[in-house]
Amino acid sequence: MKLGEWIGLISILATFYILWHIRAILLLVFMAMVVAIALNSLVRRLQKTGLPRRFAIPTVLTISSLVITLFFLGVVPPFVEQFSLLIELIINAIRDLPDTVAQLETYLPGQLRFPELDEFLNWATSPDSAVLDVFNNFFSVFNSSLRVLLQALLVLILSLMFLGNPSVYRNSMLRLLPSFYRRRADGILQDCEISLCNWMGGIVLNSVFIFSLSFIGLWILGVKLVLAHALIAGVLNFIPNVGPSLSVIFPATVALLSPTPLTIIPVIVWYVIIQQIESYWLTPTVMARQISLPPAFTLIAQICFATIFGFLGLVLALPLAVVAKIWLQEFLVKDILDQWKISSFTGWQTALDGVPNDTDPLLEKTESPPILESSTSEPSGPIDGPISG
Repeated sequence: MKLGEWIGLISILATFYILWHIRAILLLVFMAMVVAIALNSLVRRLQKTGLPRRFAIPTVLTISSLVITLFFLGVVPPFVEQFSLLIELIINAIRDLPDTVAQLETYLPGQLRFPELDEFLNWATSPDSAVLDVFNNFFSVFNSSLRVLLQALLVLILSLMFLGNPSVYRNSMLRLLPSFYRRRADGILQDCEISLCNWMGGIVLNSVFIFSLSFIGLWILGVKLVLAHALIAGVLNFIPNVGPSLSVIFPATVALLSPTPLTIIPVIVWYVIIQQIESYWLTPTVMARQISLPPAFTLIAQICFATIFGFLGLVLALPLAVVAKIWLQEFLVKDILDQWKISSFTGWQTALDGVPNDTDPLLEKTESPPILESSTSEPSGPIDGPISG
């Protein structure tokens, strides 16, 4: 390799090394971009009514602040009170666990028994225990209130900066690409923006649906702390696969500790029914055209992003997967692999003599639908010119 090639390789490796060490900051920047895109979509709706952007932005921020304030004043206080009672109930149940286990053992055959409490605690708190690892990873995001507050403040400030003049940051990103690809990259960014807006609208609607059905069902069943359980179910719905499974733990525990422990059966059945309705009717109806992500791809993305970014990566796994899929399909598949001609690799020609060069048998059998209707359109204007926000 020549000196210039070595320099280029070292520069690429150094770039990846730096990006790896600042991945937590990059994730916060991505979160700020998602928030800014959501607010910008509302601003554009107001602009369509004829309101100038300089007035639309303060209007959207004022309405958003008012909604958040009303939420904190009306919903958060009763939720905090019920959640505190829920934690107290669980702590009391743990304190009474030995007596409960001893009572249950009287109903078991003589050759069966529950493990002793000391044995269970030693297993759960051992250094190689998976239970301990799960709890450490789950609560590590809350181990520093100051850090979480500073991160939230950073996301808020960046969101407002992105919202104020998005075209400046968009042009800066496009300037890092070769001039011949800037127009195409701008179209891909537009597709990403539309998909993220569709995802946010769909996930909010799904969460409201889960919250409503959970509240109604638990209220009918007479489970205590209904508001806390329903709100937890709605919030955890933002985490695909994992969230719905976690949301049933708290109401099932409260039902089991109630004077009628058999209530746990209809509680679990009701949550299963809610998830079936959400998975097989609401999600295909609301989000089928917005983000067509296969379930296996979503689960793999959750595992990968949770491994790389931690708990916050698990929360943002779906929007990250949406953006990754669009860039892989548009950039890697359409712009590189689909344009790859066999003529430049004569060594493969012998193995592919029976296949015409101008056809793709796989694509003739199955044709993947486009991600977005606007993915084929390109922005107007010169390639190097300013990109509208």
